[in-house]
Amino acid sequence: MGPFRAILLPGSVLPAGLAYGALIAALGPAVDAVAQDLELYAGDSPPEGWSLDTEIDGVLREAGVRGWDTFHLLGYSGGGAAALAFAAKHPERLLSLALLEPAWAGSWDWSPAHTRLWEDYDRLEGLPPEQFMPAFMRLGVKPDVVLPPPEPGSPPPWMAKRPPGIRAFLRTFKDYGLDRGRLADFHRPVFFVLGGLSNPDEYGEVAGRLSKVFPDFRLEVFADRHHFDPPHRIEPERLAAMLLDHWARAEGIPGPNAGA
Repeated sequence: MGPFRAILLPGSVLPAGLAYGALIAALGPAVDAVAQDLELYAGDSPPEGWSLDTEIDGVLREAGVRGWDTFHLLGYSGGGAAALAFAAKHPERLLSLALLEPAWAGSWDWSPAHTRLWEDYDRLEGLPPEQFMPAFMRLGVKPDVVLPPPEPGSPPPWMAKRPPGIRAFLRTFKDYGLDRGRLADFHRPVFFVLGGLSNPDEYGEVAGRLSKVFPDFRLEVFADRHHFDPPHRIEPERLAAMLLDHWARAEGIPGPNAGA
């Protein structure tokens, strides 16, 4: 059997290569991994009419170029939301799904705390860029988490696209129709990674809801991680070992770390 075929979708901040370089190195030759940048950032501003369907089309195009009828899909944050949307619309293409704190999981009867959090996200809309990013990051973690200061020097050119891109995600989350019934019919393995220091009213609640939807769902908590120092960048070797076993189980073969 050849290497596992996997497409990795990043979040709304880091480009895919920066986000997943360490993880792909840790996965090694056992995985043919594609770190795919979001369609959202293909131009200087979000494409007209962009939605999660635009990202679905990008995944389909990449798989088509590679001749992949089926593959594993992994998504983090906004890319995790796109991965959920893909699983709902094209389940037959996926061997498995891996979700690293997806930023959104459709319309539910959310808890009051989760609803208040999204009201806080709505209030970010009018902030200037220099205030937007710190406020956005603060909402993603527990109140006592100390976030790192911005890197010294001028920000990289791609950073200018991020506030408009994040706003585009927040807008599409309000009206995108994620079919929960389609997710419930997805019987391939789903692996959810949660940071113990991330905001539980967001990512913890998403994990809890999805655990009751997907028939084959596994949750792994990285106690010392949060949304902005995620396992794929800070603990890539540990996450890689889990992913290799997840993908092996999905393909019905012994995992390299089984029984370890």
